[in-house]
Amino acid sequence: MTADDRAEIFDSVIAMIEKDHYFCDHDIHELVVDCLGDWTISDLSSVGSGPLIRLIGNLTQRDVYVGNDRVAGGSRTASLYDTVRAENPLSFASTMTSAASLRLHGLCIFFSLGSLVWGYNIGVLSSVLVHPGFIAQLNHPGAAHKGTITAIYYLGTWLSYVFLSRAASDHFGRRYAALIGTLIVCFGAALIAGATGGGAYAMVISGRIIAGIGIALVSTSVPLYQSEVSPARQRGRYVVMNHIGMVAGLALGFWVGYGITFWDTPRGVSVGWRVSLAVQYVPAVIFIAGLPFLPETPRWLVEHGQHERAHTTLLYLRDGLYSADETQLEFDEIYADVAASRTYGLDIWSLFREPSLRSRLWRAALLQFMAQMCGATAIKYYLPTLFKALGLGTRLSLLVGGIESTLKIGCTVLEMLLIDRVGRRITLTIGAAVMFVAMLINGALPLAYPHNVNRASDYTCIVFIFVYSLGYSMGFGPASWVYGSEIFPTTLRARGLNLSASSGAIGSIIVAQIWPVGVANLGSRIYFFFMAINAACVPIIWFLYPETKNCSLEAMDALFGRVSAVHYHHGKAHHEEQAKNQTDRVGAKPVHRDEEAE
Repeated sequence: MTADDRAEIFDSVIAMIEKDHYFCDHDIHELVVDCLGDWTISDLSSVGSGPLIRLIGNLTQRDVYVGNDRVAGGSRTASLYDTVRAENPLSFASTMTSAASLRLHGLCIFFSLGSLVWGYNIGVLSSVLVHPGFIAQLNHPGAAHKGTITAIYYLGTWLSYVFLSRAASDHFGRRYAALIGTLIVCFGAALIAGATGGGAYAMVISGRIIAGIGIALVSTSVPLYQSEVSPARQRGRYVVMNHIGMVAGLALGFWVGYGITFWDTPRGVSVGWRVSLAVQYVPAVIFIAGLPFLPETPRWLVEHGQHERAHTTLLYLRDGLYSADETQLEFDEIYADVAASRTYGLDIWSLFREPSLRSRLWRAALLQFMAQMCGATAIKYYLPTLFKALGLGTRLSLLVGGIESTLKIGCTVLEMLLIDRVGRRITLTIGAAVMFVAMLINGALPLAYPHNVNRASDYTCIVFIFVYSLGYSMGFGPASWVYGSEIFPTTLRARGLNLSASSGAIGSIIVAQIWPVGVANLGSRIYFFFMAINAACVPIIWFLYPETKNCSLEAMDALFGRVSAVHYHHGKAHHEEQAKNQTDRVGAKPVHRDEEAE
C-alpha cells in the first residue's frame, strides 16, 4: 500500500465517520479497526499526526454502532491513540494549552471554589467540636449530642437532594443553583457562629440543617456543570476538580482550626471558634460574585430552547480542541438526546419505571451510599478525636489532621491524572481494598496494645489513617461523583444525581450517629464494621459497575441499555438525523416544526 493509498483511505474514513456518527456500516468499522489497527508507526506518521490524533480521539471518545449494537472499537484504537500520543507529544501539548483547554480548566477550577466552601464546612467543624469555647457554650455536649450535630447536617442535605436541589439545577441552571446554595450555606453558618445563651444548641442544630440544604445544592450543581462542559475523554479529570476543591476546603478548615488554638486568651477561647466558622465567607463571596459572569452549560441551554446561545457556548468551550465540524457533531448529539428524551416523556418516575434508567439510578445511589458507609464521614468529622485517642494532644491532633487533609489534595490530583486513563472501576476497587487494609490495622492494633501502651502501635495506626485517606481520595471520594454525574440522560441528569446523592446523605447520617457511640462502647472494634463494608465494596464494584471512561454523555445507552428498548434507540437516531437535516453545517441552530410553520 502506497502513501497515497493510505492517505486516500484515511480521508474516506474521516468523511464516513463524520457523516454517520451514531451508526456505522460494518465495512466502515472493519476499515477503522483492522486497517488502522494494523498500520505501523511509520505508516501512521505518513498520514500526519494532527489528523490522526483527531480521528483516533473521535473513535475513542464516542461510541460506534453496528446495527443496534455498540461496537467496542476501543481497545485497539485506544492503544493506538496512546502510541500516537507518545510519538507526537508536541501535538498533544498544543491541545492541552489551547484556548478551550485553558478556559475549561479555569471554569472548573473556579467552580471548585464552591466545593471548597463545602469542604471547609466539614473540616472546620472537626476543630469546632473540640474547641473549649464551643464546648463551654453548649454546656459540654456528650457523644450523642455531638453525633446529632454532625448527623443533622445530612438530614438537611437529604431533604434538599430530594425536594430542592434538582428543581433548582433544572430551573435556574447549574450556575445559579450553586449561587443559591452558597447563599443558604452562609446563612446557616451565621446561625452556628452566632449560637449563644440557653438556645445555643438549638441554633447550632438549625444552622447545621440549613447549611446542609445549601451544601446539597452546591455539591450537585458543581459536578453537573463540570461534567456537562467537559469533552468525553477529559471528563473525569475536570469533574475530579470538584473533589480537589472539597479536600482543599477540608484541609483549610483543619489549618484554620489549628491556628485558632494559638489564640488562647480568654477572648480567643470565647470567640475563636466563631471566627473559624466565619472564614468560609471569603471563598463564598468570591464564588457568588463570579458565577453570573460564567457561561451556562450547553446541555442545559439546549434543554431550555436556547439553541443559538448553546451552540455559541459550545464553540467557545471547544475552540482549539476540536474543529467546527466536530463541535457541530457534539451539538447535534446533545440536541438529539434532549429531543428523544422529550419525545418519550422522560420524567423523574422514568428513573424507577424504565429498566435502563433504573439500572443507572441504583448503581449511582449504591455508589454514593458505599462512599459514606466506608467510614469517610467518621474520618472527616472525628479525625482530631481519633488522633487524641491514639495519644496526641488537641493541638497536635489538629496539626496532624491538617497534614492529612493537605496530603489528600495531592492524592486527588493524582486521581485526576489517572481516572481517564485507568478508568473509574479500577480506581474504585483499589481504593476500597486500600481502605479495607487501613481499617483492619486500626481495629486490630489497639486491641493487641490497649491504653496506648505501645507507641509504635499508635503511630502505625496514625500512618494507616493516612493510608485510608489515600484510598478514599483515589477512589470513592472523587469517582462516585464522576460516575453519578455522567451516566444519566441530559433531561434526567440533575434528578438522577440528586436522588443518588440522597442515598449518600442517608449513609452519612448512619455513620455520624453510630461512630461516636460505637467508639464509646466498642472502642477500636468499630473499625471492623467499616472494614467489612469496604471488603464487600470490592466485588460489588468490580462485577456490577460497567466502565464509563471515554464514553460521551449521550452514549451511555450502549452501557446501560436504551429506554423502551429499540423504540428509544430509533427515536434517538431519528431525532439526530432530524437535527442534522435541519441544521446548517456550522453554527446554525436546529429548526423546530413550529418555526417551520411560521
